[in-house]
Amino acid sequence: MKPLGILLRHGDHEAAHYALVLATGAAAVGRNVTLFATNAGCRLFLANSPLLQDPREALLAERGVATIAILLEAADELGIQRIVCEAGLAAEGLRGAPLAPGVTVAGVITFLAATAEGQMLSL
Repeated sequence: MKPLGILLRHGDHEAAHYALVLATGAAAVGRNVTLFATNAGCRLFLANSPLLQDPREALLAERGVATIAILLEAADELGIQRIVCEAGLAAEGLRGAPLAPGVTVAGVITFLAATAEGQMLSL
């Protein structure tokens, strides 16, 4: 299967949640997945992501839907490459902020190289 690259540009709960749904779903069926977060999307990969405190997390859990917290664990277990954009961190004033374990800082060239022969989605 061709690799899948997911570009997360938005920092709202809905976009981050669905980026993780797509990433974990693709990885579960054997695709190599790279999730690249930039600009406001960088918040997903912060060590203490504000998205984990979003009221929708409790609502999703109550309704039996995987939360961002659960999907982040699954992403780690499935070996999804998680990259936060160096320029995106700077643009959002987050340079130097602690990142979640397993997240690497790199640029768009690294993302493009990881998905060169595959498919790319943008959220």
